[in-house]
Amino acid sequence: MGEGAAVLVLEDYEHARARGADILCEISGYATYGNAYHMTGLTSEGLEMARAIDSTLDQARLDPTRIDYVNAHGSGTRQNDRHETAAVKRSLGAHAYETPMSSIKSMVGHSLGAIGAIEVAACVLALRHQAVPPTANYETPDPECDLDYVPRTARPRKLEHVLSVGRGF
Repeated sequence: MGEGAAVLVLEDYEHARARGADILCEISGYATYGNAYHMTGLTSEGLEMARAIDSTLDQARLDPTRIDYVNAHGSGTRQNDRHETAAVKRSLGAHAYETPMSSIKSMVGHSLGAIGAIEVAACVLALRHQAVPPTANYETPDPECDLDYVPRTARPRKLEHVLSVGRGF
């Protein structure tokens, strides 16, 4: 568990430009999905999360190969990590293996209702600093979680399009 908060100012792009705002990023798509499978349980196939990712990319008119970094929900549970890995593979295809994916929860904990905004703020900072945050304390990989989870150390990387994935909050 963790504590924290983030405040984000969302503004119409044209309005922000007209007033000369320092625009830090643009949210070009988003989606939410739910199912009646189980209150906290997840299917191992990652279908529901993949649908949300696909809808987000469609809304953004963004090809999956344009994603430069995935900010994972990354709660560190076997069930969630396998579900999320499967979802990212479904949505990004082979590009999933070339795309760094990390979880800031490994550093700040899970602040439940606040974590979505905190993770968006972390994505803004990643874009601003052109660096992928690490997954701290990542030591022993799960064989079913075989993507690049950016273990232990931040990584410089040219970032233009970031996908932030959250579940439940």
